Amino acid sequence: MILLTIAILIISVIIHEVAHGWAANALGDPTAKLQGRLSLNPVRHIDPVGSIIIPAILVISQSSFLFGWAKPVPYNPYNLKNQRWGEAIVGSAGVLTNLFLAVVFALITRAAAGAGMMEFALLAAVVVSVNLSLGIFNLLPIPPLDGYTVLRGLLPYKMSMVFRDFEERIARGGIFSLIAILFLFSYFLSAPFGAFISAVFKFLVGV
Repeated sequence: MILLTIAILIISVIIHEVAHGWAANALGDPTAKLQGRLSLNPVRHIDPVGSIIIPAILVISQSSFLFGWAKPVPYNPYNLKNQRWGEAIVGSAGVLTNLFLAVVFALITRAAAGAGMMEFALLAAVVVSVNLSLGIFNLLPIPPLDGYTVLRGLLPYKMSMVFRDFEERIARGGIFSLIAILFLFSYFLSAPFGAFISAVFKFLVGV
């Protein structure tokens, strides 16, 4: 089950990132498409630390939340047709995709359990749990998470630039900034976050 959960998490973070690229491409920015990043081929997206090591640590330690990341899909915000809301739309695409997958697989879980296909229901339930964790965690308005990008994209221009400047300073810390955020979150908010995910999971799958 550990390897299965890690595999589902890797696939889910890849779909999450590709969704950003699809949204940007739909809004007029072909950057991800030109770089071959709209493909679901995992080789193009896997980040050794974010896609394998961190997820494995969280799964093996039985963390109350699961998280991971793939190589960010590039996009140029200045190419977006909708300059007012474009970044918010692109930023929300990954989260909405994860939540959509969670709902779809929750319906599959219910149907499989009702048909007595318990092993398949368990598999679908893991997909629900993983995508709920990814989607809701990414909604947090903390850089470099998607929630911060969405919030920045909704703010007036001058305030948005202040938020962008702060995000760029955080980004200079590279992967260490994200790992620090993960561990701080795990220490202070892991329990309530896990309880919230569990409540939403039970509601969706009907446990």
